[in-house]
Amino acid sequence: MKALIVCSKNSGKIAPFISDQVDALIKAGVICEFFTIENKGLLGYLRHRKLLLTKIRKFQPELIHAHYGLSGLLANTQRKVPVVTTYHGSDINLPKVYILSRINMFLSAFNIFVSKKNLQKANLKQGFALIPCGVDTELFYPISKADARLKLGLNPKEKLVLFAGAFTNKVKNPELAQAAIAFLPDVNLLELKGYSRREVALLMNAVDACLMTSHTEGSPQFVKEALACNCPVVSVDVGDVKEVIENVNGCYIAERNAKAISEALSKAINSDVEIEGKKVIEEKGLEQKQVVEKLSKVYFRIFKK
Repeated sequence: MKALIVCSKNSGKIAPFISDQVDALIKAGVICEFFTIENKGLLGYLRHRKLLLTKIRKFQPELIHAHYGLSGLLANTQRKVPVVTTYHGSDINLPKVYILSRINMFLSAFNIFVSKKNLQKANLKQGFALIPCGVDTELFYPISKADARLKLGLNPKEKLVLFAGAFTNKVKNPELAQAAIAFLPDVNLLELKGYSRREVALLMNAVDACLMTSHTEGSPQFVKEALACNCPVVSVDVGDVKEVIENVNGCYIAERNAKAISEALSKAINSDVEIEGKKVIEEKGLEQKQVVEKLSKVYFRIFKK
């Protein structure tokens, strides 16, 4: 099976949850190559059409797997190779983009949604599946906090909370996170920016809690990866986070205000409860190898049509 992966590279790199998934697909025997887009907006994407057709002619894929609705629209400007599109959240949650994603849903041979909320909003009758992105549990797994801090050169006694992104990323709502931390003068908020994947895994083992305050999300990898490291998670009710952490002792869904979030963080940081997040990741079928099995079934179903 040969799959062409179509996705954005506007940030200068492919999103880790996409590259991780493709690495796992290759390990499972799927031959994958990337076609990346480095322009923004519908017209920016469509300018890549000729290059895409050239790539298809050279690679001869059995199917195209596009990530996000705009990538799907570009992929569907040709009709010879079937397109599977995964919608990750912003392409459903942002009204202007959702209109384009909606068109793409009817052009795609199959549609994948990473959260139940987005699937319900799409309200498709057939040709779809709920498949959140999986966690690489060979990279994200529990180690002792002391060892993680030693490897990162962090103060062993400091109270640390890891924020779900860069402070400049307005979608992640850093202002709310910083307002919540202001109620906790002995706690420092770390920005998730500039770290390698292995360093992120170490950070999630090193900190006292992970925090998400985003305006919108689909099925955030940040939360799932933190759970795989048995790190306490505090989050507002966004994307599928509530569904993922609802049965995990020591993790909290907080109201969308600074005081409520600070209170939940205080509980998470000072709790003696042992987090069993890794177990939940396995039980909910969110390990990368479990997700790849589902994707492989979709691929072969489309290939046989």
